[in-house]
Amino acid sequence: MNRMTLSFDAKMENEAFARTSAVAFLMPLNPTVDEIMEIKTILAEAVVNCMIHGYQGREEGQVRVSVSYDETHRVTIEVQDSGVGIEDITLARQPLYTTRADLERSGMGMTIMESFSDEFEICSHPGEGTTVRLVKQLQFHE
Repeated sequence: MNRMTLSFDAKMENEAFARTSAVAFLMPLNPTVDEIMEIKTILAEAVVNCMIHGYQGREEGQVRVSVSYDETHRVTIEVQDSGVGIEDITLARQPLYTTRADLERSGMGMTIMESFSDEFEICSHPGEGTTVRLVKQLQFHE
């Protein structure tokens, strides 16, 4: 098992840092271009959700990203905030649902993350924050 954890301010300019750091960490697995794009998309959606929804655009919060993988190339990603939490997880997972229509959010972030993952779960407590955990099995490549 190999693991890394990043913690950074909930500022939009840090989203690219999270994506590129995680992908660089996974390079020993020799992921395909498609796998890299899917992981980058998952991370972008999860991190931006923390910033826009979890912290409601306030930049004083912290986002924590943990990435690990094992010898079978099973990648686990957790993205966590200590923001407002999600009142209704079932509703939040519905395609096109958004609490930030004012920002022209599509409401597809959870759906996209889930579609690119082999396992996807959300743990959230109102007033305490949210953790998104997903697993993606990468293929073996020579």
